[in-house]
Amino acid sequence: MKKLFGCIAVFLFIAGFAATGHGGPAKLRVFVVDSYHREYLWSQDTGKGLCAAFREFKFLDNDAQMAEFEKNDFVETDTTVIKRAWMDTKRKNKKDEIAATTAAIMTEIGVFHPDLVLLGDDNATNFIGAHLYNTGVPVIFWGVDFNPLAYGYIDAKEHPGHNVTGVYQSGYFKEALENLEKLFPGIKTFAVLSDNSETGRAKSKVIARLAEEGKLPLQLVDRVETNSFSEWKDRALELQDKVDAFFVVNHSTLKDDDGTTVDPLQAAAWYLAHIKKPEASPEKQFVQEGMLLSVDDSGFRQAYEAGRMADEILHQKKNPAEIAVISPKRGAFMVNRQRAAMLGLDVSNKDFIEEVIDKATALEKHPH
Repeated sequence: MKKLFGCIAVFLFIAGFAATGHGGPAKLRVFVVDSYHREYLWSQDTGKGLCAAFREFKFLDNDAQMAEFEKNDFVETDTTVIKRAWMDTKRKNKKDEIAATTAAIMTEIGVFHPDLVLLGDDNATNFIGAHLYNTGVPVIFWGVDFNPLAYGYIDAKEHPGHNVTGVYQSGYFKEALENLEKLFPGIKTFAVLSDNSETGRAKSKVIARLAEEGKLPLQLVDRVETNSFSEWKDRALELQDKVDAFFVVNHSTLKDDDGTTVDPLQAAAWYLAHIKKPEASPEKQFVQEGMLLSVDDSGFRQAYEAGRMADEILHQKKNPAEIAVISPKRGAFMVNRQRAAMLGLDVSNKDFIEEVIDKATALEKHPH
């Protein structure tokens, strides 16, 4: 089924693109695909970064146009037309659902005739990118986890060699655990708690590899990777008695016993109410939810750098094959004050903390 959708979609795309030729319309045409959905905190952060780049590099002329794009997923200026589509793969992640979404978005892209396509995160890069690779349209990805060579679209980070370049996440797991140890000097062991998503598995795997190589300050005892909310909760409670801390990687594709996707904020609220051990997390969105800390692998910077590359390709006429794939510098070391108080930790005199988030949004939405 996926292959059938893919063949139809890529045919429509190539036919549409061939009909106009690269750069056909006078206005630049940019198509953005986000792997997730508008309410997802990471996507909100990447959206802000992308809009900041669009504004700075003259794809958008003013803040009103930024607001219009954020609201309507479409904006047209005197020089540029920008359209965005959402894959919603955190909630619609079955193979047939992703195949149908991919086919629909590829049809949109074929009708739109873009001069450039931006792909946000791994699922867009994987499923949409596969149909755009080695076509005449430049492609820029952001948010790819750890290994930008994984999808086979580039020859080397320094010299991509094809029509695809982009921005990847290097991860700051070691740094997050080092800061966790600073806040709780007596801790020795930790466990990874994750869903069984592509994102969750990738990050859990990297943490395990770092542990095997002896590069982490704490001993990794166990890893949980499941999409069952019941199992996720049971394992967290079980491990709470065996470890000093957790690394909460992801909890966006958990499902209840009826197979319904659980709101990530609901899962986070349960965790915050029932787990009394400190935790690290990989990104700002989780500290906003209420997790204790992160050395942020910034979504804003991921998408901003992708927007900067769009300027290089469309305005400066550079070849994506010659634009190096990059990982931006890390974001802030941030702590959630409400979670710290729940754990009996006063963060007011911790000068090494770079950013403090006061509230746990998960507990505001799902009080316990």
